[in-house]
Amino acid sequence: MTALPWWRDSRKVGWLVQAAVGLGLLLVVALLLSNLEHNLTRAGLRLTLGWLNQPAGFDIAETLLPYRASDSYGRALLAGLVNTLRVVGIGLVLATGLGVVAGAASFSTNPLLRGLSRTYVEVVRNIPLLLQLVFWYFAVFLTLPPANQALQLPGLQLAKSGVYLLGARLVNGELVGGWRLSLELAALLTGLVIYSAAFIAEVVRGGIASVPKGQWEAAESLGLKPLATLRLVVLPQALRVIVPGLNSQYISLAKNSSLAVAIGYPDLYAVAETTLNQTGRGIEVFLLLMAVYLGLDLCISVLMNGLERLVSLKDR
Repeated sequence: MTALPWWRDSRKVGWLVQAAVGLGLLLVVALLLSNLEHNLTRAGLRLTLGWLNQPAGFDIAETLLPYRASDSYGRALLAGLVNTLRVVGIGLVLATGLGVVAGAASFSTNPLLRGLSRTYVEVVRNIPLLLQLVFWYFAVFLTLPPANQALQLPGLQLAKSGVYLLGARLVNGELVGGWRLSLELAALLTGLVIYSAAFIAEVVRGGIASVPKGQWEAAESLGLKPLATLRLVVLPQALRVIVPGLNSQYISLAKNSSLAVAIGYPDLYAVAETTLNQTGRGIEVFLLLMAVYLGLDLCISVLMNGLERLVSLKDR
């Protein structure tokens, strides 16, 4: 059998077109960067990252990474990045759990539970996230009582000094021990999780709705209860529809975490803003910000695409 010429092979032509487009985009980006460098040089400025080694001179109120004001701007930005990753990691887990519960509740046989689920989704999705963050921080968490009158919930204590998990105790009028979340972090996570979970709930609802009704009936005929049917029969089949939709919602959550600056939580964007104000290196700071958020979103996409392939293989 005679082999097709390369120009008639659709796969090879497709790869060549993609390569040509990719090369064209790289050339455009290179041209823009070269033009930027030329204009900055004419203005007596140069793109440089040397300022990253200079002392930052400002404190960061909360960070998992050891940091002092005498540390460099690079260290400060790294501390902000760690704070951002902390928020995104915890937020993804909590938002997924709440979203799955809310999405599954929309199929409940209990009309009250079903109505609450739909009301939650419709109300939360139609209120801007920034407004929700401001509400949770200023109207809820900043109005908490002092430590000696802390609100007591199962495994949780809420006071003006912070939110305490895992058994804090009162010592000399102060709560000590346990795992403490600052009010800023608690408000950010609360708003971000509740908002993102509403969108995830819709993704889950659509995935469950894609499973044929006969699967529910078959499981019922085998004696499975509704919750067991959902967990063992419906959700595993719905994953191939749910996972692709989760990808975009997870990326949105990661990007929305930058709104932390509105309530004073020192994430990457907030630290970068302070760095910009002190150094005046606007272009370099924003290029670094864009590169970091792009890398974070690409990592989420790679992981979710891998999960999607895994789910598709299992489905076969």
